[in-house]
Formats: sequence, structure tokens, C-alpha cells
Amino acid sequence: MNELTKLGANVVHKGNAKVHVSGHASAGELSYCYNIVRPANVMPIHGEWRHLRANADLAIRTGVDPERAIIAEDGSVIDLVNGRATITGTVPAGLVYVDAMTVGGATEQSLKVRRNLAEEGVVTIVAIVDAATGKLTEKPDFLAHGFEQNDSTFDTAVPVIQKVLTTATKDGTSPAQIEALIRAAVSTWAFRKYRRSPLIIPVIIDA
Repeated sequence: MNELTKLGANVVHKGNAKVHVSGHASAGELSYCYNIVRPANVMPIHGEWRHLRANADLAIRTGVDPERAIIAEDGSVIDLVNGRATITGTVPAGLVYVDAMTVGGATEQSLKVRRNLAEEGVVTIVAIVDAATGKLTEKPDFLAHGFEQNDSTFDTAVPVIQKVLTTATKDGTSPAQIEALIRAAVSTWAFRKYRRSPLIIPVIIDA
């Protein structure tokens, strides 16, 4: 029984805690492998460019020819001829997003919205407005998810909404434009007051 086994529950690992356990070898372990295998060619394939460079440098220090320590990018074409690996060209390559059962359906924009939802939350504003005067008939309902709130959290946002409604009514602004103006105004208010940027969804109902 080794010392880790003796410690039992005192050992923290992915089996008993929500922690990330790295599967990547350390620099010493990589050097050990290079010294054992003695590869003729080396091409690190995981990590950012700096990680690839550091990995290749380890191989070179163990005796690999610098010209045979290849740092390739996505889309690089590698030819292995007579035991020598070289970069001979490129092919089109990019990111492929997997969204549940759909491959390639997600976009960077949709992922940006999801990240914002996860980090900042979402606030739905339901406002009943007198179409003739542009005045709120009652205090809007604020439905927040992922955005901490209490009874007074959105009190100072009400005048902001009313100001937008008053100006928009005078200018004859369309309902869709009014919602866009409220979204922008409340977003600015939320950032200034709480340093948060939740997704704002205004719903305007004519009384």
C-alpha cells in the first residue's frame, strides 16, 4: 500500500471532486520520453504556439535535429519521405462547432451570446404602456435569471425606461425601434450601476 492509498479520502482527484486533472506531461516527462524513444522527427500537436515551441525545444535539447522538430499549424501538409518529415503545403482548415447533435450549426456570434448569458445573465422587461401618452400604466416587471436581484434592484431603471418611451412616442417611433432603444438604455444603466452586461429582452404591451 503506497502513501497515497494510505491517505484515502484526503487525496483530491477527479473521482471525488469537481477538479480538472491535467493529462499533459510535464517538461521532465517529455524529455524522459524523448531520451528513451530517440525520434528522428518530432511534431508537437497540442496546445498554443508557445507550448508547441517549448515542446520542440525540449526535443532539440535531447538530440533531435532542429530541422526535424516541426511546428505545424492547422491545415499544414506534412510529408514523410525517406524518414524525414517536412511541411510541403497547406489545405483549408478551420473550426467546426458541435452543438449537441448538430455539427457545424453554431457560429462565433451564437457562442458569444451564450457566453454572455452564462456570465452576465438575462433580464426580461415586461412593460404595459399607454399607446396614446407613452406613459407606463404600472411599474414594469423585471424577470431576471443569473442576475441577482431584490425588490429594489431595478427601481432606478424605471425612469430610464419612461424617458425612452416619452421621447419615442413624441417622435412616432415604431414598437420594434422602441424595444431596441429600451434594450440599449437599460444595458447602459445596468453596466453603470452594477458593472454587469446582461442580455436585455424588452416586451412592450400597449394598454
